[in-house]
Amino acid sequence: MKTTLKLMTILLAAILMNCGGKEEKKKEGFSYEKKETIIKKEVKKDETIPASKQVDLTNKGIGPITSLTLPESIDETMAAHGADVFKKMCTACHRPNKKFIGPAPTGILERRSPEWVMNMILNPDEMTQKDPLAKALLMEFNGSPMANQNLSEEDARAILEYFRTLK
Repeated sequence: MKTTLKLMTILLAAILMNCGGKEEKKKEGFSYEKKETIIKKEVKKDETIPASKQVDLTNKGIGPITSLTLPESIDETMAAHGADVFKKMCTACHRPNKKFIGPAPTGILERRSPEWVMNMILNPDEMTQKDPLAKALLMEFNGSPMANQNLSEEDARAILEYFRTLK
């Protein structure tokens, strides 16, 4: 009998502990009262396009090249020379198909004018100081300025021809 009484006491205590302390939520019933409508406005983040993805074919940049007309076909000899110069002088910071210390040149002529590209190669110091797009690129690539390699216009033109072959 004592065992039964102890079991009943333990069972009763367990039931009370399980039932106590819970709050029941009121179920919302039907009402004629007008509820406050909550309108959420989506705040769009300022989605700015990075400078390396921006397209600006009108900016000619700052430097010695003011006008340049590219022929329809690619000069393979000049492109091969440009590839050699690029490999020797530019691969420390640029990779043809991926972002590295500097932007990838693949598709550059779809985003920049040929004059801008050549002026950036020939005159990077003044370009990063005065050209808004070059300044934005400098900021995008963590303030790593493009080194002035003191290339000739012929070498810069050959690199540009090499850029035309990159797909």
